[in-house]
Amino acid sequence: MKSLIIAFATTLTVSLSSFASPALAFGGSNFPACDAPQVLSYIQKRFVWNDTHVLKRGLAIKTIDRVHRNRSRYGDKYWSIPRLYCHGTAYMNDGHKRQIWWLIEGGQGFAGIGDNLEYCISGLDPMKVHGAWCRSVR
Repeated sequence: MKSLIIAFATTLTVSLSSFASPALAFGGSNFPACDAPQVLSYIQKRFVWNDTHVLKRGLAIKTIDRVHRNRSRYGDKYWSIPRLYCHGTAYMNDGHKRQIWWLIEGGQGFAGIGDNLEYCISGLDPMKVHGAWCRSVR
């Protein structure tokens, strides 16, 4: 019985350590890149929802262009969170182009499962959710 408990505890520790290893996030598992199609699509869909329910201006993002990584922080310590800071140009359906910044955080999804994405479009954050001039996601 004692050996069964030890075997179970060891298995649980090994399986949990794979979830608690943020250093692997940029190492090639499934952490998305700044210009990944699912990332850009998610931003566009989420912006339409936010505009419909909060801004109420009838705006949508047609395309996001000139995507590049500003900087990155690798989760090389057990307590650190891997982050990608991205930047691009959003072409809106009203003919304007605006600067857009987004942040992808590894392991920061709901209940620590999956990744989190926060974005901010210049001039379209009236409540300063991401600070003045989108500072928190730059």
